[in-house]
Amino acid sequence: MKTRCLVAVMAIMMVSVSYGQPENPYVVEIKSGWVKGFEQEGTLAFLGIPYAKVERFMPPMPVDRWENIRVCDHWGPQAMQQTHGRTLSEDEMSEKHSCVLNVWTTDRHAKKPVMVWLHGGGFDSGTSAWNPGMGLAKKDVVVVSVNHRLNILGFLDLASCSEKYKYSANVGMLDVVAALKWVRDNIRQFGGDPNNVTIFGESGGGGKVGTLLCMPPARGLFHKAIILSGTILNVNTKQMTEQLGAAVLRELGIDSEHIDKIKEVPYKELYEAGQRAMAASIGTRKPGTPMMWGFGPSPDGVTLVQQPFQPGFADFSSNVPVIIGTTFNELQRLVYDKPMTSQQAEEQLLSTFGEDTQEYIRAFAEAYPNYTPQDLVSIDWLFRPKTLQTADWMGENWNAKTYTYMFTWRSPVNQGSQHGHELKFVFNTLHHSKNELPNASKSDLKLADLMSSSWAAFAHTGDPNIKGLPKWKPYTADNGNMMVFDHKCRIRHNPDRHLQLLIDKHCFKQLDEFRRTHPVP
Repeated sequence: MKTRCLVAVMAIMMVSVSYGQPENPYVVEIKSGWVKGFEQEGTLAFLGIPYAKVERFMPPMPVDRWENIRVCDHWGPQAMQQTHGRTLSEDEMSEKHSCVLNVWTTDRHAKKPVMVWLHGGGFDSGTSAWNPGMGLAKKDVVVVSVNHRLNILGFLDLASCSEKYKYSANVGMLDVVAALKWVRDNIRQFGGDPNNVTIFGESGGGGKVGTLLCMPPARGLFHKAIILSGTILNVNTKQMTEQLGAAVLRELGIDSEHIDKIKEVPYKELYEAGQRAMAASIGTRKPGTPMMWGFGPSPDGVTLVQQPFQPGFADFSSNVPVIIGTTFNELQRLVYDKPMTSQQAEEQLLSTFGEDTQEYIRAFAEAYPNYTPQDLVSIDWLFRPKTLQTADWMGENWNAKTYTYMFTWRSPVNQGSQHGHELKFVFNTLHHSKNELPNASKSDLKLADLMSSSWAAFAHTGDPNIKGLPKWKPYTADNGNMMVFDHKCRIRHNPDRHLQLLIDKHCFKQLDEFRRTHPVP
C-alpha cells in the first residue's frame, strides 16, 4: 500500500507540472531516481542520497535505480568504524549502505558554485553529519557532504595477494571520486554548476583533499581546493601497505588461494585483526605522531601517483587554486586554565627544544609579541610547519594562486584556538556549537559571516577577497602573506618563519628518521 501511494504521489506531481501548476521544489529527479528533501533553516536539504553501491574491498559501483520517491530527510548511515561501546543500528552505521551524500541549496534553478565537504577523523572515523551545510549554502553556493568507506574497509591493500583486489588499498578514496562523479552528473538538478566545484575538508578531510590533488581519476572533477589543518603526512608506501595486507591475512588464517573468505569476516573481528597486524608488521601509530601510516591511501601509480604534502602535490593539479591554513593551538594540550610563570614554561620547553629553548622563546616573542607563558607550550607544533613548507612549495611550483591563513579566535570555554574550532565559522553554524560557544557575541557572528563569505567567494572565483576583510594577496615564500582570522582580521607577512624552523627541527624527528630510511620515490 505504501509503495502504491508513493507512486501515485509522483504521478500526481508530474501531471501537475505538465499542466503548469507549481512544481514541488523538494522533489528532484536524479539519474538514479526521484528524491524528496525538506526545508532546513531556510534551505532545501536532501540528506542520505546514495551515490554508489559497494562490495567489500572492491571499487564503488553505480547505484541501482529505484522506482519510488526516496525520502531524504535524515542522515544516512555512517561508514563502519569503532563506536567505543555504543550499539548503532543499520540505519546509523552500515558497511553496504554508507556511500551516501547530502545536498543543501537555496535555488534549484540557479547555477551556483558547488562546495564538496570531506569530513575529518583521519581515514579511520567520522561522518558528514558533524558539519551540516545549510548555513554555508545561504552564501550563494550549493553544499555537498560525503560519507565514504574508512579504515580497514577503505584501505586494506590486498593487491599483492590477488589481482582481483588490485585497487583495494584506495577504495575509500575511490568512493570520494564516485561522489564527485555524482556531482558532475546530478548537481544541476539542485542549482549547482558541475564546472565550478570546490573540494574542502579539515584534519583528515584536509588530507583527503590533498590526496585528491594527486589522484588521476579525480582530475577534472573539481576546480578549487581548501585544506584546513590537513597536513599530517601520510607516509604509506606501496611496500608498507602490501606488507600490512599480508599480515592481516595471517592474523585471520586466510591464504591467497582462499582470499575471498575475508569478505565473510565480521567487521569487528576484521578491524581488530587489522590492529594486531599493524603492531606485528609496520607498527602502530601513536596519537600525536606527526605522520600517519597504516589503513590510509597508498600510491599505486594508477589511482594515486604520490602522497600529498611531501611537500606538494601532483603536477596535473597545478591549475587548481588552493586555500591552506591552520589554527593557533590545533591538537596541542592547553594549559590556559592554570597560572604559569615564564620559568615554568621554560622548564617544560627544555625537554623538547633542549639547547634551542632560549632561541625558541626569542623567536616566539618576535612572532607573537603579546604572548603569555601558557602560549609558549600550547601553540601548535604539528600542522603549521608542514603547512608553511607546502605553501612555500606551491608558491614556487604551482600555476594557480595559493592563499594561506591562520585562525586565532579563542574559545571562551578553554581560551584555545583548537583543531576544528574554525568549522562553526566556516559553516556559519555558531548556533549548533553551544558546548564551545554557549553565547555567541556580535563579534563572533561577524567573524562567522566573514569567514563563510570568504570561503564562498573563493568557490565562486578562486579569489577569497570580500568586503570587510583586508586585501588578501596570494602567498609566496618571500611575501609570506597570511590572513589572520579573529575578531579583528588582519594580514601578516612571514610572522613566524624562524619559530617554525625551530619547531620543525625538534618536533619532527620521527618523521626525519622515517625519511632517512624510507626515501620518497
